Amino acid sequence: SCVAQTSDWEQEGPSAVLDEEGSDAQEPSWDAQDSGFADVGAEGAGEGFPEPPEEAKLYVGNLPYDVDSEKLAQIFQAAGVVEMAEVIYFRDSGRSRGFGFVTMSTVEEAEKAVEMFNNHQLDGRNLTVNIAAPRGSRPERPPQEFQPSFRIYVGNLPWDVDDARLEQLFSEHGKVLNARVVSDRETGRSRGFGFVTMASEAEMNDAISALDGQTMGGRALRVSVAEERPRRGF
Repeated sequence: SCVAQTSDWEQEGPSAVLDEEGSDAQEPSWDAQDSGFADVGAEGAGEGFPEPPEEAKLYVGNLPYDVDSEKLAQIFQAAGVVEMAEVIYFRDSGRSRGFGFVTMSTVEEAEKAVEMFNNHQLDGRNLTVNIAAPRGSRPERPPQEFQPSFRIYVGNLPWDVDDARLEQLFSEHGKVLNARVVSDRETGRSRGFGFVTMASEAEMNDAISALDGQTMGGRALRVSVAEERPRRGF
């Protein structure tokens, strides 16, 4: 049967978001258990029922925070049969993280859903909808040490901006894999800067050009390509 979990990477902590710099094991897992999803597949989705193809799984970003898994499923039913819908939540607070995943029954329905809902406005927010990085459609990964990271430095952040708000800001310009505000270890307060990892170079460049110098909470953001962290060891 088609059941889901909050995903392996979600268990790493509130700041872990689809970190593609890691291994495939960190990508969303679709076959473990969790209550935070709506399984609305066709009848007979039991033993022997074919798994939907990887390409039928969609990433849905920039969701209004009051949209739950059931409402997400209802929205996407306009494009076809929804096998599963899952909104991702912070484990500690139970708040929506503003994104989720939807599995349609066929690739054609998934493509139709992208056409219908990508940039579709929902409660004042433009949704980001794309195929959730199907394994079969991308080339073999190069060795990890050579894998590019589309990481952005974000400076001069207002003190009240947290990971979720940072992710929300950048998700308007593409798929956000990771968003983290750096906090003081002793006080837990924001240090006024953070890092965002986008899914592609084009999305990284788009976000930088759109947000660098923009005013947020009375402060002009400094947004640039993050310097690579020095490697430790030999």
